[in-house]
Amino acid sequence: MNHDVIVLGAGLAGLAAARDLAAGGADVLILEARDRVGGRVEQAALPDGRRVQLGGEVVGRAHTSYLGLAAELGLELIPSYVAEPGLITRSTPEGDSAGDPPHWFGPGDQAQHERLTAEFVAMAATVDPDDPWSHQEAAVLDRLSVGGWLRSRHASPAVVRLWEIGQLSLASGSYERTSLLAALRKNAAVPSAGHYDYEDWEGLRLAAGSATMAEVMGRELRSRVRLGSPVAAVDIRPGRCAVRLTTGEILTAGAVVSALPVGPLRSVAVTGVSDERLASLHRQRNAVAAKFAAVYTEPFWRAGGRNGLSECEGTLGSTWPQDDGILSALVPPERYGVLLGTPAHLRTPELLGEIAGLFGDRALHPESCHLRLWGTDPWTQGYVTQWTPGEVMAVGPLHGTHEPPFYVCGSDQWVAGYMEGAVRTGRAAAQEALTRG
Repeated sequence: MNHDVIVLGAGLAGLAAARDLAAGGADVLILEARDRVGGRVEQAALPDGRRVQLGGEVVGRAHTSYLGLAAELGLELIPSYVAEPGLITRSTPEGDSAGDPPHWFGPGDQAQHERLTAEFVAMAATVDPDDPWSHQEAAVLDRLSVGGWLRSRHASPAVVRLWEIGQLSLASGSYERTSLLAALRKNAAVPSAGHYDYEDWEGLRLAAGSATMAEVMGRELRSRVRLGSPVAAVDIRPGRCAVRLTTGEILTAGAVVSALPVGPLRSVAVTGVSDERLASLHRQRNAVAAKFAAVYTEPFWRAGGRNGLSECEGTLGSTWPQDDGILSALVPPERYGVLLGTPAHLRTPELLGEIAGLFGDRALHPESCHLRLWGTDPWTQGYVTQWTPGEVMAVGPLHGTHEPPFYVCGSDQWVAGYMEGAVRTGRAAAQEALTRG
C-alpha cells in the first residue's frame, strides 16, 4: 500500500509530525523500532499511582512549541523541581556545600563569575540561533571551547570549575569539549540572565508525566503506528519513496520524514539524498549519558534544608526531585564509561551511596530504583545534542533543513535538543511537507 508520508520514529518529534500531517489530510504511517511510542521520553507506573520519568522530564517557559502542544492535548503543566524549597548541594571530592557561593570559592571569585556571566549573555545576544553561521566571528567562536574562553578572559580555576560542574550536571558534555558558538547559540534561543537558567529551561513539567504526551498522541494515531518495525534502508525519489524494513518488507510513500536520532540514522542506508545533506546529518553527535531514578516514601532531603538539586563530581553529575519523593539523577558522558565498567549488580548500590553522601543514609533505602542507559540504547545511542569545538561549522547551515521529499526532525535538529526541539521540529517538518503537497 502506498502512503502520502512515512514517518520514521515514534518519539515526540515523529508523533507531533504525524499528528499534524494527519490533521492536514495526509495518509501517514509511522514506523517505530521499539514496542512502545515515546522515544527518549518514557515512564513507569508505581503501585501507589506515581509515575517515574526515565527520560526527558522538564521544560521551560520559553519552550513555546511544547507548551502549545500540551495545551492542544489538554495536558496540565505544573511547576517543576525549581519550585522545591531548600538549597542546592554541590559535591566534590574535598567536600560539600549548600547554596552559594560553592565551597571552593575564594575572595573575588563570585564577582568574577558574575562578570563573566554578563559577558557571556551579552555575546549570546549577538548570535542568531537560527543562523549562527552568519556571525562575523562564527569560525573563531566555534573552534574555541567554553572552558578555553573562560581562561582567555582570565577566569580563575575556581570559576572555571563552577561552570564545569554545572555543565556536567546537564549531561551534554564537558565545557572543555563544548563549542563556545554552540553554547552562545543555545543561550540565544532561550535568553536568560545566566548561562543556563534553571527556571527558563526546566521550570515546568507535565502533571501526568512527560511520557503522557507521547502516549496521548500514540492513542490518537494508533491505527497509523507500526511498532517493532526497524528501518534498514530509505530510497528517496520524487513521487515515490521506498522504505525497507529489516525484515525485507518494502513500503512506499510520496515523502519520508525522518524523526530518528542521529546515531541510529547512521545505520540506515539512505539513497536519493545529496551527499552534502547526508554528510551534515552524519556529522552530528549525541552525548552518551544515563538517567537514574530512586523512589522514596517522602522527600527526606527537605529535613536537611536541601531542595534535592545537586551538582556533583562523582559518577553522578546531578540530582533533582522529579516528583514527591522521587529523585532523578544523571550520569554525564565523561563518567558513562565508569558506570559501564561497574559490574551491573553494583551500579545501583554505588549510585545510591553517592546520593547518601549528598542527603544522608535515608538515600540507601529506596522503594525502587530505575537505571536507563540511554547512551548505549540501540535506538537512541545518546541522550541530548553534543556540540564539540568546530562542530557547528562542520555540520553547517544544512542543520535541521529539508531536502524534499525527505524531511528531518527531532530534538537533534534544533538548536539545543530537548523536548522542545522534538516538538518544534516535528511540527515544522509536517507544515513544510503539507505545503509542498
